[in-house]
Amino acid sequence: MTAEFSDYLVFVDESGDHGLETIDPGYPMFVLAFCVVKKSDYISQLVPAIQNFKFNHFGHDQVILHEVDIRRDRGDFFFLKTRELKAGFMGELSQIVEATPFTLVATAINKEPYKRRYHEPANPYHVALGYGLERVFYFLRSNGAHLGKTHVVVEKRGAKEDAELELEFRRVCAGANYEGTELPFEVVFADKKSNSSGLQLADLIARPVGIKMLRPEQANRAYEIIETKFYRNGDGWFHGWGLKCFP
Repeated sequence: MTAEFSDYLVFVDESGDHGLETIDPGYPMFVLAFCVVKKSDYISQLVPAIQNFKFNHFGHDQVILHEVDIRRDRGDFFFLKTRELKAGFMGELSQIVEATPFTLVATAINKEPYKRRYHEPANPYHVALGYGLERVFYFLRSNGAHLGKTHVVVEKRGAKEDAELELEFRRVCAGANYEGTELPFEVVFADKKSNSSGLQLADLIARPVGIKMLRPEQANRAYEIIETKFYRNGDGWFHGWGLKCFP
């Protein structure tokens, strides 16, 4: 890798919507997940694992793994109608997540107490983005990978939303962060139909985190695996490091 670029890629996806006007009482969460993957691991492990999984189940690799579609057995996943089929399918995906070397940073916002706390609450996406970028930077710095540029891949959501996100992204990276320092990130917008293994990984990660924060006593096998991936401090603690819950 040239000195211009770091050895890592960051893939970002969300669970829930960032709106505060109408909040879903069944899932009042907004989660932004940042999957930090070393490029060598991305090429050698994640991409072939995802492709092999798709070849085995669909015969080709053009299917996009969307957590919501899998959960609801819709579209390409309509065949997952029995408990046995769904369990086997999800079990294989969990094995891929477990086997892939990556580091997770996530921000989880419960929108109801967040909205009550602030008279004019900021966009939850922007709040989560700031916390996430700060912690990804801490991880990269701890690994000596903060000098080169690191690309942060996000999914396109619409012209207005993307413009607002890019403005906030550049504001945070220009110094509007906890340390008041420039962050070496560059945002990359990917089309929703982009067959990115990294974005599909992040898509599978975000909702189990939200469910765990919302209903911590509920059985959550996916989260048990995900928890092992969180960025941690020197004492092995991930709350406040790899996982930021707000407020």
